[in-house]
Amino acid sequence: MRMSRGILLVISGFAGTGKGTIVSELLDKYDNYALSVSATTRKPRPGEVDGVHYFFRTVDEFQEMIAKDALLEYAEYVGNFYGTPRGYVEQQLALGRDVILEIEMQGALKIKEKFPETLLLFVVPPSAETLKERLQGRGTESKEVIEKRLSRAVEETSYIRQYDYLVINDDLQTCVEELHGIIQSEHFRISRNETFIEKLETQLRKLDKSV
Repeated sequence: MRMSRGILLVISGFAGTGKGTIVSELLDKYDNYALSVSATTRKPRPGEVDGVHYFFRTVDEFQEMIAKDALLEYAEYVGNFYGTPRGYVEQQLALGRDVILEIEMQGALKIKEKFPETLLLFVVPPSAETLKERLQGRGTESKEVIEKRLSRAVEETSYIRQYDYLVINDDLQTCVEELHGIIQSEHFRISRNETFIEKLETQLRKLDKSV
């Protein structure tokens, strides 16, 4: 029995882990997911489209969103701000879709604090050397930026134990299937099915009185 309301889930991981590719595969392969597009003050990378990959905003525009309480969470990462727009997320959850937030650890923990039933998923590479190779292979960042991201990854390891599940992205398709399985199994957790349980209890009591 599936709940009518969707699950809010966060997928995080070090830069270069392949989070974006994993999320794209989930969205292409299964129809029950919706992706929350984050707002950011960083500049677009080649090929990125405003409103599709991110909502690209100036610092002033971002501050206005904060003032209007239009963000579920926001955080600073490597000199730029990132945040999750509120309206779209709430709409999709109400429609019963599982909403994916691909956000940094600070934002993830803020979401978990506000919404305790949020499912936190942390994606890691099979090794540190693999992470370095993937960052270098992207070809979109300077040596200095790569070094900053590796240093940041060291700091980010302290967040891992605050997440619900760890998934190793060694083989992409295996990783996607494992993530999907974890997410779908969450729909059957007792705490997520209180409404159905209460309805069943009421029905059984009525039947018991009628016997």
